[in-house]
Amino acid sequence: MDGRKLEYKGVEALKEIERLTLKAGEVQEQILREILTQNKNTEYLKKYINEKDLSITEFKRCVPVTIYEAIFPYIERIANGDESSLITGHPVTEMLCSSGTSGGEPKITPSIAEDLDRRTFLYNLIMPIINQYVPNLDEGKAMFLYFVKAEMSTPCGLPARTVLTSYYKSKHFKCRNHDRWNDLTSPDQTILCTDTAQSMYCQILSGLIQRQQVLRLGAVFASAFLRAISFLECNWKILTEDIRTGHLNNSITDPNCRSCMTTLLSSPNPTLADELVKVCSEKCWKGILCKIWPRAKYIEAVVTGSMAQYVPALDYYSDGKLPLVCTMYASSECYFGVNLRPFCDPKDVAFTILPNMGYFEFIPLGHNGTLLMDFDEKKQVPNEKLVDLVHVKLGCFYELVITTFAGLYRYRIGDVVQVVGFYNKAPQFRFICRRNVVLSIDTEKTSEEDLHRAITMAKKLLEPHDALLLEYTSYPDTSSLPGHYVLYWEIQILHSNSNNNKYFSVIEECCNVIEEELDYVYRRCRTNDRSVGPLEIRVVEGGTFDLLMDLFITQGASINQYKTPRCVKSKKALKLLKSRVLASFFSTRDPKWAPKMC
Repeated sequence: MDGRKLEYKGVEALKEIERLTLKAGEVQEQILREILTQNKNTEYLKKYINEKDLSITEFKRCVPVTIYEAIFPYIERIANGDESSLITGHPVTEMLCSSGTSGGEPKITPSIAEDLDRRTFLYNLIMPIINQYVPNLDEGKAMFLYFVKAEMSTPCGLPARTVLTSYYKSKHFKCRNHDRWNDLTSPDQTILCTDTAQSMYCQILSGLIQRQQVLRLGAVFASAFLRAISFLECNWKILTEDIRTGHLNNSITDPNCRSCMTTLLSSPNPTLADELVKVCSEKCWKGILCKIWPRAKYIEAVVTGSMAQYVPALDYYSDGKLPLVCTMYASSECYFGVNLRPFCDPKDVAFTILPNMGYFEFIPLGHNGTLLMDFDEKKQVPNEKLVDLVHVKLGCFYELVITTFAGLYRYRIGDVVQVVGFYNKAPQFRFICRRNVVLSIDTEKTSEEDLHRAITMAKKLLEPHDALLLEYTSYPDTSSLPGHYVLYWEIQILHSNSNNNKYFSVIEECCNVIEEELDYVYRRCRTNDRSVGPLEIRVVEGGTFDLLMDLFITQGASINQYKTPRCVKSKKALKLLKSRVLASFFSTRDPKWAPKMC
């Protein structure tokens, strides 16, 4: 496409952001009217509103706030072959698998064809925003590592896949026009390869071959980009040998990958191979990214929420020279908004909600900088409690609620956000956390309830050894790759003549039991994706949790209201726990996992 046309499109994209945010309230009302008009004949809406009274006022008065378990029976019926008109006026074209779970199973939500248009609209805003801060990005390429997962089918034949797999397999991606500002080093065939190891190998090899053209680095999530660095650290000798000889390693068997990579490896390049060997053979990999890709200007990845724990590692590998850019806020159920200040510090990332992406409401969770940790999703939220997008207040915390064209109505998305500003009339939110999530390494999200249930099963193994689990806490250890869950256990021996070694012998099996009890997504990350390492239990000395309580009380906690935190992030608390470790144990086998609908 002609460069001038692309530049014009960039200007128009920025104007569209201005238009949408200046009229955020009007756009929101228009979106809700369109959703209600499109879906007025659905079984779900008819259950609550008479078709003749289908107004915004009646919608807010009559349609309840809902959670996944309430809407799932409708989704399940569609997945089994029932009509899409149960919940939406347009045909459901696929089911999207989210990283969340329900009852240990992956959540699936409906998607319609127009959803891809909305996602593409948001993607097309990213480069016009970034171009305001970094010029001449059209003079090089982006080494963005994108991956798809093997998709499944519902009983009636609908594709069931992740939202990113859906996009990369769509015509919006595969049939896109050439765009100098979005020129990737990875051939499409390598992105679309469902074998993650082969895809990773070929995409990194492509980036190495084109190292002098690379201006941007990244992946969707910070964890995925760090996995790529770890992969490079383990495989650089093989990769550079491919470059040296001009022949692709025989371990790459995917025919499409072999075809496109053979074109890239058109001839031996010993000079490039020697340059890379010199860099990669250094003992210290601090700043390695800038040495391999010297023209790179930034790293793009999600670094908010649970991904914030990877910021120090990314800074290490870039020696702090590459800004970390977080561009957008999205989920499987809905895309929300963009970061209009993409080069801000990761801790200051805020997203401007685009009012045309869906209809947004908010459950108040606190104000004046105080977050009330009342996330009980089973507790019905009164309709009158919800706040519209344009009526949220600065500094207040909220839980996000969405209504979509694809048939989710007043659906609790599970994200907790804080209003940190406004752009025109559109609020800007800082992502705080996922509701009830205490542990997360990659895309898995383990709640306090999930963790407690798994530990309850595992601690039964201690009983025959006259041992009792007194207290526990946890933290996600990302000091090495892949990261893993660490549990601190304080165990009491019930009889003084009991031998510690007896119960020590079953702690490894406790690790195994906990992993078997954790949800589908965790087990997939452990067993299939290899993005989470073996779970670890560290047994601590008696009295450790009393000392932990003392520590938190000295920092302002009330002794009357103190509860042991089930996930510890305080550096002082972690230092205390680590200083009291008697022994460490790891799970000895992968938890059972088999592909299901996604």
